[in-house]
Amino acid sequence: MVNVNDVTDGLPGSQSGLGEPQVCVELGVARTALVPEPFKPHSSLHLSAADVAPVDPPSDTVRPDPCGGSLEKTEKAQNCSELSLHTCNKCHNSCKLSPDNDRGDFNTDSTRDDTTEAKNSDSHHASSPTGDPDIKPNGSVPLTQSGGNRVATMDEGDADPIRSSRRSVGEGVCCCYRAVHRAFLQCVEETPAMLPGLLLAMGFCVAIIILIPTTDRNAIIHVGALCAVCVVLCLSTALLVCLPWLAAVRRCGGALALFIWGMLYFTAIVFIFTGEPVPAWDQVAFFLFLSLSVYTVLPLSLAWALMIGLGTSVSHIIIISVYVSTTSPETPDLAVQLVANAVLFLCVNCVGIFHLWMTEHALRISNQKREEFSAMRSQKEIKKYQQEQLLLSVLPRYIAMELKTEVIKRLSKPEAHEGNVHNFHSLYIRQHKDVSILYADIVGFTKLASTCSPEELVVVLNKLFGRFDDIAKKNECLRIKILGDCYYCVSGLPDPIPNHARNCVQMGLEMCTAINKLREATGVEISMRVGVHSGNVLCGVIGLQKWQYDVWSHDVTLANHMESGGLPGRVHITEETLQHLNGVYQVEDADGGSRDPLLKGRKTYLVIDPHNRSSLTRRFNQANTPASSESRPRASVRMSQYLQSWQTIHPFADLSNPEATCSKQPVIPTSAVVRQLSAEGPPAQNSPSSLVVNNGVRGSLDTLDAAGKRAKKLNWLTLFFNDLSLEKQFRLSETTDLHQSMSCMALVFVTLFTVQMLVSERNFEMAVSYGATFPVLVLLLSIVFTGYLERWRSKMPWSVQWIPGLSRGVSTRAALRVLVVSLCVLITLLMAVLNFVFIPGNNCTSISTNRTELEALKLYTVPYYLYCCLLAMLGVVVFVRTCMSVKALLLTLAVVVYLVLFLYIYAPRSNCLVDLLYNGTKPGVLKEPKVMAGVWLFMFYSICLILTRQDELGCRVEFLLEHCFQSEREEMETMENVNKLLLQNVLPLHVACFFMGKTIRNQDLYSTSCDCVCVMFASVPQFKEFYSESSANRDGLECLRFLNEIISDFDELLSKPKFSSVEKIKTIGSTYMAAAGLNKTASGEERKETEMSYSHVRCMLEFAIALMSKLELINTHSFNSFKLRIGINHGPVIAGVIGALKPQYDIWGNSVNVASRMDSTGVLDKIQVTEETAQVVQSLGYSVTLRGVVNVKGKGELTTYFINTD
Repeated sequence: MVNVNDVTDGLPGSQSGLGEPQVCVELGVARTALVPEPFKPHSSLHLSAADVAPVDPPSDTVRPDPCGGSLEKTEKAQNCSELSLHTCNKCHNSCKLSPDNDRGDFNTDSTRDDTTEAKNSDSHHASSPTGDPDIKPNGSVPLTQSGGNRVATMDEGDADPIRSSRRSVGEGVCCCYRAVHRAFLQCVEETPAMLPGLLLAMGFCVAIIILIPTTDRNAIIHVGALCAVCVVLCLSTALLVCLPWLAAVRRCGGALALFIWGMLYFTAIVFIFTGEPVPAWDQVAFFLFLSLSVYTVLPLSLAWALMIGLGTSVSHIIIISVYVSTTSPETPDLAVQLVANAVLFLCVNCVGIFHLWMTEHALRISNQKREEFSAMRSQKEIKKYQQEQLLLSVLPRYIAMELKTEVIKRLSKPEAHEGNVHNFHSLYIRQHKDVSILYADIVGFTKLASTCSPEELVVVLNKLFGRFDDIAKKNECLRIKILGDCYYCVSGLPDPIPNHARNCVQMGLEMCTAINKLREATGVEISMRVGVHSGNVLCGVIGLQKWQYDVWSHDVTLANHMESGGLPGRVHITEETLQHLNGVYQVEDADGGSRDPLLKGRKTYLVIDPHNRSSLTRRFNQANTPASSESRPRASVRMSQYLQSWQTIHPFADLSNPEATCSKQPVIPTSAVVRQLSAEGPPAQNSPSSLVVNNGVRGSLDTLDAAGKRAKKLNWLTLFFNDLSLEKQFRLSETTDLHQSMSCMALVFVTLFTVQMLVSERNFEMAVSYGATFPVLVLLLSIVFTGYLERWRSKMPWSVQWIPGLSRGVSTRAALRVLVVSLCVLITLLMAVLNFVFIPGNNCTSISTNRTELEALKLYTVPYYLYCCLLAMLGVVVFVRTCMSVKALLLTLAVVVYLVLFLYIYAPRSNCLVDLLYNGTKPGVLKEPKVMAGVWLFMFYSICLILTRQDELGCRVEFLLEHCFQSEREEMETMENVNKLLLQNVLPLHVACFFMGKTIRNQDLYSTSCDCVCVMFASVPQFKEFYSESSANRDGLECLRFLNEIISDFDELLSKPKFSSVEKIKTIGSTYMAAAGLNKTASGEERKETEMSYSHVRCMLEFAIALMSKLELINTHSFNSFKLRIGINHGPVIAGVIGALKPQYDIWGNSVNVASRMDSTGVLDKIQVTEETAQVVQSLGYSVTLRGVVNVKGKGELTTYFINTD
């Protein structure tokens, strides 16, 4: 069997990265390196055993599948029946007979085998019961060879010298076989037609050497020819033996081709002058073969092949015309024969040019597709990597995996989910016990933020929270969310940690220390208040859009109150947390109940920092003493200047891979595809926009099932796909260049007609035969060219508009295409010899004594009809995209018929021609048309089969590559769409696009100032009473399931077109936060018009009313009585992304704070707005009701209104 490995997702254990082309096309006689394998997932990003199924490690007998599966063994050492495959592999790895050791691409397999076996050996050592890697259980001692990479073991039973001798001989034979096999594969890869051409030349030489003595010819006449043939045979044999082992010779393809052509050309010249006289048709077949070989067998470019091919043909015409006209001026019809020779040579050069152009054109297109696909694949891999990193930077891996799997299931089986519309939405929440929750609030930050510009605020927040993220990472804490200036995290998620309480306390102390240093250095009146509690949590994501990892439980609420009831600069802990500390930290009583009513009756403590036992309160007061210097800059400037020294990570800074640098190697590797014809341009190097995704840091979230993908194999003889469905697809695939092949076949037909008209007598039979076949050929040619009428189809009468579709019908329908091609080829093969039957000369043997009558018969037409047959056989080759079996059948049928005609039925004509030229004597065998007819028919039959097989192989490999390209392209697009869908549910689209555009290192912060944004907070206050943690509701899980239904139904409203400008920001417990007007990019007058219309205020108001209606519908189905409390405000806001390890998109500003207060001070089932927003709402046609003056924390007394929603 023959394996075709093409562009694929490699095995999980693949060692190759983007820059190492490892995948190859193995075809028994050809192995072509193609595009590289994708990246190996990083060990740190592997899923747990519960998430993914175990994958067997790759071995040295498994190779990548063309579309992602695994292939079976392809290279089994034959003639090694006494040896196991493992022994053969081992001897191959240790064998030093591998050719081209200087070629890294050839020795890749050997290196891979060495690496694999070394790993297997290491694994065996590691599993030794003795624990000693140098001693095996059976007592064998490893012997390290000089290479240092191979380890051989000598068992006690190997002491037998006879057995050792047998094994050494067997390993040597196996090693030599594999070395030779690989050498020839490498040679065929670089020069695919060279080896068959050399074998064909050797067969021709052997045939001539055998024919000369077996036909009782005078050996003296053939001395020169024998010498030339023997020299060619020896040199061809030497090249055949040495070519696979000499890479330098193969690299000089042009010089090698000229050398082979020179040998054969010299032989042809010797053949011309072997024996006298020299007729005008002498060795035309040899020169036709030479001209054809230049284009098809020898590795020459089109320009060189054209010069040498035409030079070969012209030299024959010149030599014959000069020599024959000088030595035999009485030769009848010399000019006619020379013109016929010129026509034959012109036609064979045209056929050769056409075949070479078609081959190179197909290869250029294939290489271009490979380059485009490789570039697309590299870009998509980078984009997918960025998307996954963006997703994983916001959500834990197991949540991301669950979400991605669910999305893929919905995409693959949409009808299954459409039928479950009345069921609950998927819930991605897990329960975790024994965790510690830390809440931290920056005291005094609200006042500081009021003095900051938008850019300064984002920089300050990112620096502060980025520093906190670094501290959290150091102490094994997972940051959950940032709420304004409140920061909370959990230790013990997603995997349990025994010292979770110690981690949170230590993190709180370090946060306080960092803020204290900041306060001392800048004099800014800020401090850190930290609360820690240990208990149980429910963690995960809720809703359908803008997922944010969150935690819920009474313990989380208690931790929040521990922060609010704490003291600035101190870590406030509960008694549960103290029990988990095991006396590591000293504490003092905190009396938290005096500062927070919820903490009354609870024993709380303040942790004493072991590194700073002085009074923090006294230092805080001293540091806050106003500076006497009048030139001191404002607090935000001082703070920004000091924070520059904090080398924190920017959001998504590792999005392009933390190890990614400016590429010093090509992003798209050069594909080593049939190197003698490959014309790939060098990739751009050192490009600042190039990104090399290191396979050591890449982890894929792909969950598509690749188990059903099969290896695509070709039968080594027929080249059929073993996969019947794939074979059917190939057979039924469209052929786009049929009209070009038909045109070339028409040229062959016209050449046959011209030659026969020149050398034969015009007779009635010839007129009838060509008169009947020529219209048929014109009709077939017209059918395949009707596609060019497609542009005028609309202008044609309706009754004839079907005509332009004939060409496509022939190209797409396999049976019709085979019928047209077979009919065209049969007509040409028939007309090459049909008129030979009707020309006079069948009774030439009866008049052989009358020279005048023999000359009148024009017997020189015999070799010309042979040349017409050879040319007609070449016509089969021009159909490059036609099935090989059809062409082989037609060629075999033709050569059998021709051999019968020339060697048996019409052999007397050849004898009469010889008698006429040589006066009854036996000429040289090279001058006898009957003998050489058999030789040249077999030669042209062989070269046609070689070209047919080569074309078929190229077509099938190209089809298989395109098939796998398409499969992988669809899979990549699917995964990209899934990632994009998930990404849009994490960040706003315009924000995600901003970070996805960074290719090297993202050093920019995303922040934007929006002049007029409408902000809404919608809460369900009754959910706090509804939520309970009991065994009946699975410790609160069922309560969160109901909250998930509410939020998910709210999210579904966002998919409506009229709410396209509404952007969900986040959910805070049972509070839903959204904003409208964040993605407005209008400027100038357009922006003014947009602000005047306040369309986003209208949109947000309609969205709030829709939320209330949706909740009423939920109440109806769930028999509940929940009511929404909504607060809306509009004004300028600052939007940006902050955080290092888990970047978060958020909005800040006074407008956001007021909107939040409108909710918290609101009334159930009412929409409360400020006076400014109420004026805008009234201008939009809504009525409002004055509520009155409301005391708002931090804002004083504000006049608020209720919007009438009736």
